Amino acid sequence: MDLLTIKSVSVEFQGVRALNEVSFVIEEGQICSIIGPNGAGKTTLFNCISGFYKPIEGSVFFEDEDIIGVKPHNIPQIGLARTFQNIELFQHMTVLDNIRLGAHIHLKSDILSSFLYYGRAEREELTLRKEIEDDIIDLLEIESIRNKPVGSLSYGFQKRVELARALAARPRLLMLDEPMAGMNVEETQDMVRYVLDICEERNITIMLIEHDMGVIMDISDNIVVLDFGNKIAEGPPDQIKKNEKVIQAYLGAGHD
Repeated sequence: MDLLTIKSVSVEFQGVRALNEVSFVIEEGQICSIIGPNGAGKTTLFNCISGFYKPIEGSVFFEDEDIIGVKPHNIPQIGLARTFQNIELFQHMTVLDNIRLGAHIHLKSDILSSFLYYGRAEREELTLRKEIEDDIIDLLEIESIRNKPVGSLSYGFQKRVELARALAARPRLLMLDEPMAGMNVEETQDMVRYVLDICEERNITIMLIEHDMGVIMDISDNIVVLDFGNKIAEGPPDQIKKNEKVIQAYLGAGHD
């Protein structure tokens, strides 16, 4: 089943095309990776999907709904969530409070019951707390830091907390913008394991931007390659690593 369809999407900044008629499809249950040199248009594409940029032409369909024009704060309600290339967390707040923010879109209580904390508001809060504490925190192995301020944590743990906050939004499509960037080998291995578990155990489709080609080739079902805003290749890892255009533009002749 096609979950996300990118159809002839073009984006311009002051007359310069950042994306040029890019098209591809992500099937439900896939890990689809977007690769290419710096400036290829990868994050621009993410920003189009998540509502931060509006293309000058083209469409983005989430299932049967064209989501171009949907405001960024409404995108999670549709079923999409994302992390960012630079960590976007509230540094003075605890890990638990940061994660809870990701789930606020699902709270339906009215102002009075939320203020008084009774009835539906209390039930929603308890359900949310159980989901976060028994599921997400356990999955990402962050129990020991749950009550610590995010600003006191290492970079690797902060990346994990940002992933947890995105999961709290209960996405069907999770967009990860360089989740392994800046990590050491052990942290990268942990993050790879979490991404695979999220896809396989929680049935969440993954769209991934990443520069670690070892990771990309190991975990991707499909790879889309961008160069100067153009899609130059698409296919499974075995095809991409042998594609001459991709080797010349990005991988290099020494890539194995």
